[in-house]
Amino acid sequence: MIDKFGYIGRKMRLPSLEERPAIVIAAFGTSTRAGAGIEKFNQRLQERFSEYELFLAYTSDIIRRKMNLPGLREILSSLESRGYRKAVVQPLHIFPGTEYTQLVETCASFPGLRIIVGETLMHRWQFVKQVLTIIEPEFLPDQQGINILALHGSPLAAEPVNTLYLGLEQMVRGLYPNVYAASVEGVPDADALFAMLSRKHQGESGAGVRIIPVMFTAGLHVMDDLMGEEDSWRKRLEEMGFGQVDIPVVEHHGQECHVKKCYRGLCWYPEVSDMFAERLERVLELMKYY
Repeated sequence: MIDKFGYIGRKMRLPSLEERPAIVIAAFGTSTRAGAGIEKFNQRLQERFSEYELFLAYTSDIIRRKMNLPGLREILSSLESRGYRKAVVQPLHIFPGTEYTQLVETCASFPGLRIIVGETLMHRWQFVKQVLTIIEPEFLPDQQGINILALHGSPLAAEPVNTLYLGLEQMVRGLYPNVYAASVEGVPDADALFAMLSRKHQGESGAGVRIIPVMFTAGLHVMDDLMGEEDSWRKRLEEMGFGQVDIPVVEHHGQECHVKKCYRGLCWYPEVSDMFAERLERVLELMKYY
């Protein structure tokens, strides 16, 4: 009889190894109704990569505790125990900032898995221009008012991703006559933008403002910092004499099949889904040689 605690017994109890890599989608997450956008986005990817097993991991500690959702370490540990030896991790981050760096470091702490991490949405300048082309139809015409791209930003002055934030600001300033960019945290600085707008549009009134979140989901930052009732961008712009301040919205069916509206984050654009799918296809192709 085979000793179940012996060498052969232990080998027999090991899980069979999976030949295909697992796909892990890493999202920051949200506790607001904007989470419907993540669900819709995930459905699109599942349809496109139906031959793979997809897992969703959340990188925000607060969101995980609040919503009882799995984190990246939890998902990667589970993959190892299930016999996976390869995984591609596709972050849904827009910019390669601190959170992206932390995600890469987390993946490196699993030597038992061969992991390739995909690029963020705006990892390359050509991707930045591609995203601008996607959201361009949302822009107010010059005669109707101005547009502000709302970036998340970083509070760290030495953060390398600040180069990308400032480069994006310069790019939209050169490409469009009435489009600006500002961050909720860091640069391009929102206070500096509002001071410039106050000088440039002094004496004008009634011009509209469209704020376009350059964020995957339009969650609490959008609801509070951009459109809230106290010290928000909307309130400050209205106090400066601008007219209607709005954000593009999207309609979707809730769990009760009622039509609901929420602010439109980048996750609601099918073209953005296609861009992330292209990142996944690239890393899956690379995984064949890894």
